[in-house]
Amino acid sequence: MRVIDLFAGCGGLSLGFKKAGFDVVAAFDHWKPAVDVYRANFDDHPIFDYDLGNVENYDDFKKYDSDIIIGGPPCQDFSSAGKRDENLGRGDLTLSYAHIINEVRPEWFLMENVARITKSTILRKAIEVYERAGYGLSANVLDASYCGVPQARKRFFLVGHLHSPNGFLDSYLSENRSAEPMTIHDYLGDSLELTHYYRHPRSYMRRGVFSVHEPSPTVRGVNRPIPKGYQRHSGDACGVESLRPLTTVERSYIQTFPKNFKFFGNKTELEQMIGNAVPVELAKFVAIA
Repeated sequence: MRVIDLFAGCGGLSLGFKKAGFDVVAAFDHWKPAVDVYRANFDDHPIFDYDLGNVENYDDFKKYDSDIIIGGPPCQDFSSAGKRDENLGRGDLTLSYAHIINEVRPEWFLMENVARITKSTILRKAIEVYERAGYGLSANVLDASYCGVPQARKRFFLVGHLHSPNGFLDSYLSENRSAEPMTIHDYLGDSLELTHYYRHPRSYMRRGVFSVHEPSPTVRGVNRPIPKGYQRHSGDACGVESLRPLTTVERSYIQTFPKNFKFFGNKTELEQMIGNAVPVELAKFVAIA
């Protein structure tokens, strides 16, 4: 199946679909640091720096004759880590994505976003576009730790197929999930050479110390050091005296990027593109289904 990846970022969805045997033929994104990293890792198809919120010619996508369009429109306006305001602008890109699908009309499409989008009005508007275009829809929130990823990351997937009944993919996604969540140690063994690490909480009502013998919490787009005077949380398994946060490259492993994946750029850019990515093995899980 021929694939176009929109809002491709540094390539998590693309790589997962390639690992599942799909033929990615083109990718599009509008953030140069991510485009450069994507281009350095995929030499068999082009990526274009392209403003997907202002499409002037849908032939830019139609010419690739894709069987499926995949993409994760930027989700910060729906994210629990952000301001939770879908009127800030990025939410509109969810509708932009729907309009591209409506114009190009591939047989299949896949949209990924944060779980919180299920409570948004934007998603309802997008679904109306898809239904008018004749797509049957299968919507699922997946916990990545049950889908081959050592991370308790919940993400929303909407898969559309022309002229299919709604819910057509639900059973396939359910039957392939693991019975137990994957831990960091399950995935990486002892390669990190630590048993506990610090991950800065969104508020000090939450713990900051985690064990490698549990799934990682969601990898976010920021990675802060341990603050001076950190007060131990009741949920912390140990104190922070001998701990450290995971490094940028270690966080890419938690996102299941392979160790030979080339990352470059400044630390802020890298943390953001890794945190925004779809975990490779989660993308592969959905692609196989």
